[in-house]
Amino acid sequence: MQAVFLDYQSLDQNDLDLTGLAQDFSHLELFAATEPEQVLARIQNADVVISNKVKLDAPILKQCPKLKLILISATGTNNIDLAQAKAQGIVVCNCQAYGTAAVAQHTLMLMLNLATSFVQYDRAVRAGKWQQAKQFCLLDFPIVELAGKTLGIVGFGELGQAVAKLAEAFGMQVRVAQLPNRPLQADRVALVELLPQVDFLTLHCPLTDDTRDLISSAELQAMKSSAFLINCARGGIVNEAALKQALVSGEIAGAATDVLTVEPPMHGHLLLDDSIPNLLITPHSAWGSVDARQRIVEQMRENFAAFQAGQPIRQVN
Repeated sequence: MQAVFLDYQSLDQNDLDLTGLAQDFSHLELFAATEPEQVLARIQNADVVISNKVKLDAPILKQCPKLKLILISATGTNNIDLAQAKAQGIVVCNCQAYGTAAVAQHTLMLMLNLATSFVQYDRAVRAGKWQQAKQFCLLDFPIVELAGKTLGIVGFGELGQAVAKLAEAFGMQVRVAQLPNRPLQADRVALVELLPQVDFLTLHCPLTDDTRDLISSAELQAMKSSAFLINCARGGIVNEAALKQALVSGEIAGAATDVLTVEPPMHGHLLLDDSIPNLLITPHSAWGSVDARQRIVEQMRENFAAFQAGQPIRQVN
């Protein structure tokens, strides 16, 4: 089968083994990236298309009668017109749970950075503050322990549960929020009740109509002034203007986010402001360990093999 990978550079930074994937097809054409006006020419004669974020809408798919399979090199399916693909008999398969360990690790890394004022101490040392100290150490910035602190988790699927295990290993007390418009569960706590109790709040829920702006001004004001917020889920779950105000006014002690509402923030962003105190931002990289990205490659191979056997797995349409 003829296959095309439209945006392999979104997955591979020349650190993955794509040998097996290439051998699965009679021919695999790799494109680092694909602009919208290039999509049709590149996929029109393909049997299989691999894409991470390149949009494959109905007008494009209708012009691809040979296309049999779309392999998404990610979990999200919003870039594919699933209804049109199904109407044409095109099977669409995604990848799942490949980044659990990476995202859980990243979440704890952000928590530890906030708890230890790591960035402030690193900058102080580089600026020569330690060299000028009158004693053996610097204690200019607050340091708190995770042990004994309460962690609130919003979204308790595979990721939330993985974070809980790591947090418990640090001696934290874990409590889980009840998501809005979900069936009530005895081991969940209403968000309004949970917020004043937590020392750290971490988000691992999907962005939906129910979770958009889930954490906004009222929720941030309900948290302790010593509490920290971590978002490794999706931009839009936290109202960014409200977060900026909460940090500037000291309503919470700090925050860390791996996601923004617009990615990449090419034209600036209100949170990309050095005057905001104790805010850490990473560039949607929590998922991106070499291990996690190689798992995506292996899952795509599994998806293709299952498709050829007539028993698709991870099918989303």
